[in-house]
Amino acid sequence: MSVRVNEYDQPVGEPVPGWSPRPLPAEVTLKGEYCRLEPLNAERHAAELHAAYRSGGDQRDWTYMFSGPFEDVRDYRRYAEAAAAGSDPRHYAVIDLADGTAVGTLALMRQDPDDGVVEIGNVMFSPVMKRRPISTEAQFLAMTYVFDELGYRRYEWKCDSLNAPSRTTAERLGFTFEGIFRQAVVYKGRNRDTAWYSLLDTEWPEARQAFQAWLAPDNFDEQGIQRRSLAGLRTGTTGV
Repeated sequence: MSVRVNEYDQPVGEPVPGWSPRPLPAEVTLKGEYCRLEPLNAERHAAELHAAYRSGGDQRDWTYMFSGPFEDVRDYRRYAEAAAAGSDPRHYAVIDLADGTAVGTLALMRQDPDDGVVEIGNVMFSPVMKRRPISTEAQFLAMTYVFDELGYRRYEWKCDSLNAPSRTTAERLGFTFEGIFRQAVVYKGRNRDTAWYSLLDTEWPEARQAFQAWLAPDNFDEQGIQRRSLAGLRTGTTGV
């Protein structure tokens, strides 16, 4: 691979022709086959989300979140009101199209439109979503919006380095691990070493094709079990 140099024979990065700042994430509604993303609204969504989050029997899903858990629906509603009022993070509710209820949230945050970088974060999917196509499609809708509509160059995923499920999910979705930022955050009175992942615009077309193939109805049998894994579709293998 050749290295580009300037007039002083110094190595420099490749040019980005025609680049201009990107739009900020907006209050949009994004619809798929299994779910839609819509701007978080405490009045419409808080009670449903609180019930969905408590459906798992315990509060373990809040361990690696900066906020929560919320025992009382009124406490969660106050949190949702504050979250919905901001634009960075820009919070969206995940609506299950099977029954029209809110079952999770995610946010586009640390928005850097000048450089075309944004992070997916505050991902709080309820037990109702787990091991269902809806959880993958919600991520796919956010990615499609960021890359195809807003035109960003870099999409980030960060989590506590000890959060094994989050790290597994990042890799399953096609993110590349970039390293550990040591002692990056203090939250809930404890240290967080942060694991960094990214997906680039140059990688997105291949990733998008894999998502579309995985979400296709014929990829699931009569019991709803996947025929081919997302990773297998991305790499061209037949693994499940």
